[in-house]
Amino acid sequence: MPAKENRNTSTVLIPVFIPAVVVIVLLVIGTISNPDLAGDAFARTLAYITTTFGWFYMLSVAFFLVFIVGVAMTRWGHIKLGPDHADPQYSFPAWFAMLFSAGYGIALLFFGVAEPVLHYAAPPQGAPESLDSARQAMQIAFFHWGFHIWAIYGLVGLVLAYFAFRHGLPLSIRSALYPLIGDRIYGGIGHAVDVFAILGTMFGIATTLGLSVTQINTGLHYLWPEVPISHTVQITSIVLITCLAIFSVVAGMDKGVKRLSIINMLLAISLMTFVFFAGPSIHILETFLQNTGSYLNHIVERTFNLQAYTRSDWIGNWTLFIFGWTIAWAPFVGLFIAKISRGRTIREFVLGVMLVPSIFTFLWFSIFGGTALNEIMNEGYATLIGEVQNNQAIALFKLYEILPLTSILSFLTVLLIVTFFVTSSDSGSLVIDSLASGGALETPVWQRVFWASVEGIVASTLLLAGGLSALQTMTIVSALPFSVIMIIAAFGMWRALVIEGHHHRSLQTDVQQRLSGTNGRSLWRNRLHSLVTFPGWQQVQAFMDTTVYKAMHRVERELIKEGWQAQVHKDEEHHRVFLEVLKDEYVDFIYEIRLLEHLLPDFAYPEMPARDGEQKHYYRAEVFLRRGGQSYDVYGFDQQDIITDILDQFEKHLHFLHISPAVLPWRMEAHDDMLVTPPEPPVEEKPGRINAA
Repeated sequence: MPAKENRNTSTVLIPVFIPAVVVIVLLVIGTISNPDLAGDAFARTLAYITTTFGWFYMLSVAFFLVFIVGVAMTRWGHIKLGPDHADPQYSFPAWFAMLFSAGYGIALLFFGVAEPVLHYAAPPQGAPESLDSARQAMQIAFFHWGFHIWAIYGLVGLVLAYFAFRHGLPLSIRSALYPLIGDRIYGGIGHAVDVFAILGTMFGIATTLGLSVTQINTGLHYLWPEVPISHTVQITSIVLITCLAIFSVVAGMDKGVKRLSIINMLLAISLMTFVFFAGPSIHILETFLQNTGSYLNHIVERTFNLQAYTRSDWIGNWTLFIFGWTIAWAPFVGLFIAKISRGRTIREFVLGVMLVPSIFTFLWFSIFGGTALNEIMNEGYATLIGEVQNNQAIALFKLYEILPLTSILSFLTVLLIVTFFVTSSDSGSLVIDSLASGGALETPVWQRVFWASVEGIVASTLLLAGGLSALQTMTIVSALPFSVIMIIAAFGMWRALVIEGHHHRSLQTDVQQRLSGTNGRSLWRNRLHSLVTFPGWQQVQAFMDTTVYKAMHRVERELIKEGWQAQVHKDEEHHRVFLEVLKDEYVDFIYEIRLLEHLLPDFAYPEMPARDGEQKHYYRAEVFLRRGGQSYDVYGFDQQDIITDILDQFEKHLHFLHISPAVLPWRMEAHDDMLVTPPEPPVEEKPGRINAA
């Protein structure tokens, strides 16, 4: 891996980068050389896959939903995606805005009106343009964009975040296979997995970009009729917006993607709020509640409905396309969600990723789709059906015609599509670049620019080769192998969580048991002392520099005599001392004592009440292991007590390795970025570390 400080040195992993680029280049050249032939081939491929593998897509998506919800409901739900003491990197509003913008903001703008209207006019079963078809239309829209697609995104994101931040493996799809194949993830199997992930991401993004420029072109033509609806305008739009995406890519995650995502959410919520109050507000609320109930009531039936007795193209053009599109997007969105989810628990991650976006989606379809159906059924706006059937991209703009401020709403919508386009493109570029670099988090700018440019080229090529049909085909084709990889990854995570359960039982004991006195000659006195004593920074630091340091050195010397590799480290910057023990590649044990700062409790000195606004602190010498903070203080222990505690933890670690012989070495590097920067020191004494927990 290149030096981190050299920002221009390539980080590409050649066995992944070259095959992915070769496949993409061959596709582009073949399509450009004969667009008509390519379009026919895409159509035949789409028909074959939907007919032959439709059952597999539906079964896979059902499995993803059951798996991710099941994991969140088990005892594993409390596990953090990172060390136990880690805090979330982003606030919840920023987190939601980023995952939503990267996830499917463009899809809601494109299908929010079009899908309910099209299902109302041509339902998969029953009479068209009826009350029953209206109910079906909304339930189908909820089904297509509800829990199932977020289960797909969430599964990939959960697996990646767990292995990367909990076990120190590369932030790459291959890491999910580690419990199954071990170090072979760094060989041909791992390379192949990441190549499939890159191709799926590339074609998924190309589909999104193709849909978005179609809608942008339609919006521009609607605002300015002299702008034609043509491939020339659409490809020009791709070029211009790809340039904007490149600027955002250069700016990076926080400055580029985060800020644009927040702008996206503000614009989307503003449009949704305006349409809600300008449209039939009470009717929208009623249909929202009723359709949500119907969706939940029929979710199992729709999940396994393949129209086996009424063969038609509907299932392939709608359900399989949307689920396939989502699976193709999953490496991108999942890896992106993983990047921004460090520090959250599994249960919090699943609830946040599944529940909040789904509710927002149901509101969106109720407001836009419900308003459109109400206008058609009750206000005589039947011409909307024909307009949408002729051009799905114009649906949202035609809805605005019945609302005030039509031109302003249309302009803001075009602007929102552009910003969604940019966030999708630059987020995708960051993700693909990371995959092509073996999971590297820091890559040169030119690599991200390269992938952003390739995304624009692929989207333009597929538009020339048959528009939406070609985009649909490549999406569903690329989703097929990756759905298999996702199933394997789910089993890999399940195995890792089972192992973690052994680890928890082997390495963790209750604080009271640890301090009860059964393992040390004076621990009960130390426990009492720690309950009523609130030492300052200098006292705890002196304790760590003498008693702790000497105790660790005594253990270090004895381990070296026994032929083990052991070393004591002192980190002055972060106020911590730790003992590291290695044996071959299977034992990687760290026992760390860290100086942490806490607010002084009110009961500490009741005879000296604190003044208003005054905050005092005390300090603790807390134990940390690989899994994070253990939440107990060893200040006041003598050397023998600390040695006993080290050996207790080391014995439990060795016991865990013994009862889990199939566990391969997962190494989590002790990066400094896992620590919390200490505050400015007060005048009277230097502070310790702030407790991140």
